[in-house]
Formats: sequence, structure tokens, C-alpha cells
Amino acid sequence: MEIWNSHFECMERGELRKIQTERLRETVERAYFNVPFYRRKMQEAGLGPECIRSLDDISKLPFTTKNDLRDTYPFGMFAVPMSEIVRLHASSGTTGKPTVVGYTRNDISTWSEVMARTLTSAGADRNDFIQIAYGYGLFTGGLGLHYGGEKIGASVIPVSGGNTGRQLQLMKDFGTTVLACTPSYALFLAEAIQESGIDRKELKLKAGVFGAEPWTENMRREIEQKLQIKAIDIYGLSEIIGPGVSFECMEQEGLHINEDHFYPEIIDPATLEVLPEGSSGELVFTTITKEGLPMVRYRTRDLTRLNYSRCKCGRTLVRMEKCLGRSDDMLIIRGVNLFPSQIETVLLEMSAIKPHYLIIVDRINNLDTIELQVEVDEEFFQDKISQLQALRSELQDNLENAIGLSIRVTLVEPKTIERSEGKAKRVIDKRKY
Repeated sequence: MEIWNSHFECMERGELRKIQTERLRETVERAYFNVPFYRRKMQEAGLGPECIRSLDDISKLPFTTKNDLRDTYPFGMFAVPMSEIVRLHASSGTTGKPTVVGYTRNDISTWSEVMARTLTSAGADRNDFIQIAYGYGLFTGGLGLHYGGEKIGASVIPVSGGNTGRQLQLMKDFGTTVLACTPSYALFLAEAIQESGIDRKELKLKAGVFGAEPWTENMRREIEQKLQIKAIDIYGLSEIIGPGVSFECMEQEGLHINEDHFYPEIIDPATLEVLPEGSSGELVFTTITKEGLPMVRYRTRDLTRLNYSRCKCGRTLVRMEKCLGRSDDMLIIRGVNLFPSQIETVLLEMSAIKPHYLIIVDRINNLDTIELQVEVDEEFFQDKISQLQALRSELQDNLENAIGLSIRVTLVEPKTIERSEGKAKRVIDKRKY
């Protein structure tokens, strides 16, 4: 099993901890002396850089949130002069101002390095053709994969998102071996391949690196079966660096965090207390090598758990489990906590149901309502009404057993629910608070 940088990826934890401590202290100094926001927050907490002597002291530091970046829009969180910023990216978000991130030349080098590790873990090398169907531009996905692909010496195909017909043509004509896109678009491409009449034997695909949205193990199996590839999960967020924060290896038993660059913690999202090792909670990152935009204890809102045991692949980097959901987009329906991924798991266990769905939440007469619109496989949709009713009842029962909620199910024709070439929109919440 190939490893890009065995020195750091397989380092003994005691040695890694020393490096993390040194880099943390440098980062805190950089943030304190160059970012007024951090200096004010630390002074309010009665802290100076000299107070951070070990990794255990990190819990003394204040948290950073997405709103902090919006409040200091556009460049207020940068720790270097703009003359040293060589790249700007931004995430649009759903409300408010975009979050702007800046990179120095060293930051771009770090990004390339962590993405080289990511692609190598998926079995890619200089002999591969990597088709990048993430969007290019202000979104970090496309260029992050691009630089990693070039660093390992692979042939990069920067097709960007959309234009499915061209995606298939290039996949076939160029001999694409590794596909990079969102998991929902991977399924969309799988459907398009089937409908186009392309023989899977004509394609050379062997692996895919998929991220930018939550996806379940059932969706992974669906992608692997339909595309006949190894589906590797990757994780990142613009505020930390973009894609490349963590990655799965071929063992597919958690995502290795590049913790020589990004120090992770797990906190209770309600109390903000650091939780014991092995606990599930909200993931928090401190960047310990970033120059342009250092992030101190950034709250990702992603819920997961960390595993510090050595992976069978030989890497010693801590592994994070697939995210269960986010602490800020968790749906609370009649007192029940619900994540869309829980519904998706049920859907993908039923062969007659397609993995395309929409959850609609509303409040009628002070009572929360939830409707699930889901596509039915074409051959099943031609069945008698009585059979469709039986299928709908079966799905409603399965959902109630798994989630503990009564959900109104509406079966719709194939291709009814809008497809996305980026992040799939799974929830419409109409409630007014």
C-alpha cells in the first residue's frame, strides 16, 4: 500500500506530539501579534502566547466560528500583509457574507502536500489520469485536487463540474482512472453512463475520491457497485485549507487527519467542554502551519469521533469517523433529533428506491410535519397502484422503526427530483422560528 510521506504519516505519536506542540506555539504567536481579532479574544480571556506551553493548554484558547470570519470580512482574519497572499478563495454559504480565505506560497505548498497524500491513499500515482469534476473558481474543491494531482505527477483533467456529456466523453477518450467529485454527482454520472449505452469495459476507472457533502456507507456501496470502483471518502473545509484535511485509505476504516498540519479536538457542542478520547462530539481544528489565515480552535459543526489506534495501512495519523451530521443542521422534529443521513441509510437498503430524495419540513397548526419525496426505480414505477402503495407503506414502516418518527412518504417518478452537479440539496425547512 503506497504512502506519499511516510515520515509524517507513520510517525510515532510521541514525536508527532512534540512537533504539534512547537507548531501550536508558533501559530498562537502568529495569531496574537498579527490578527487583532485573536489578540482581543485572548486578552479578554487573560491569555498571552506565553500561556500556551503544551498541547493540553489549547483548551484555554477561545473558539473561532464562521461568523467571526463574516464579521471581519473580507481580510480581517489574515495574519500576513496582502502582498504575501497569492490566492483567495471564498465560500458563499447559505446566508450572510461569504467567508474569505487566503493562502501564502507556503500555504499552497502545504495544500498540495496534503492532497498528494490524499490521492496516493486512493491508489493514484504518476501513471493515472485524474478527472476533476469538482467546481473550479472560488470553491476550493477543484484547485485543491488539481494541485495534489500535479504534485504526484498524474495527468490532471480539469473538466470542472457540470456538462455531463463532456464528462463521459473525456472519461472514455482520455482513459480516466480516478474520478474526483461529490458522491451525489458520482451517482448522477453512473446513471448517465448506463443511459448513454457506454460499456463499462470501455472505461478505465478504478477509484474515486468523493467529498464536500455527507454520504453514507450504503451510498458508498451503491457507487462502488454502479461504477465498479473503489470509493474513497475525503474531508475538508475552506476555513482550514479546503479538501485535504483528512482522507480514507484503502482500508476504508476512518479518515486519516493530516494532524501535523491540523490539530483536532472533540467537544460537546452544548457545553463546549473537550470530551474524553473515543467520545462522539463536534470536531474542532486548529491549523498549526497555516500562515495566511491561521485558525485557532475553529468549530466545524461536524459531528464525529476520533480513533487513535494504528491503522492496518501503517499510518499512525488519527482517524475520524464519517461525519454523522452537523450540530447546526440537525433537524429536530417533534422532539426527535434527525439527520438526513439516517433517512438515506434506510432508502439505500431498499432496491426499489432510488438514492434521490428531498426532505420537506413544515409547521402546521403548531405541529411539525415532515414529508419525504423519493424516486422509485423505473421498473417498479410501472407496477400497479396497489404495489406502489405497499412499497410506500414498507418504506414508512422502515423509517419509523429506524428513526422513531412517522414520516409521510411521497413516491415520485424517476428524474423528478432536481439533480445537483455540486452539493445535493436534501432538506427544505419551511418552519418559521
